[in-house]
Amino acid sequence: MKRILLFTLLLLFASRSFAPNQKSIAIFYAPPVDPFEKLIYAVGMVEGKCDTSAFNEFEQAAGFFQIRPIRVEDYNRRTGSSLTLNDMFDYEKAEKVFLYYAHKIGPYNFEKIARNWNGSGARTTEYWNQVKKFL
Repeated sequence: MKRILLFTLLLLFASRSFAPNQKSIAIFYAPPVDPFEKLIYAVGMVEGKCDTSAFNEFEQAAGFFQIRPIRVEDYNRRTGSSLTLNDMFDYEKAEKVFLYYAHKIGPYNFEKIARNWNGSGARTTEYWNQVKKFL
């Protein structure tokens, strides 16, 4: 955001020095930055090849992020929501759950986010190595 503002101000001052009689300003649209975009894709590929209808019968994990019932319950308890496991087939709802947990860690530690998303213990290292392949 600061870079965009700085760039806009530089354009404003530069346009005044090169065309002092001009009384206009150019404002450029910059799409919002999504710091989790690459991680979302990578986790989606590892979890279910980005298939929103994926379902793991053994773990009862649903959707793009393969969210299990315990995660839905925890999310609902923490946020006051009333989502269900079936809601995890809806990408937007499932992404909201994923981002809730990702934001608790922050956008600049993909490894910690991915490993926490997967669970705990030594197997999260293997999971992280799989996720890294898609980043």
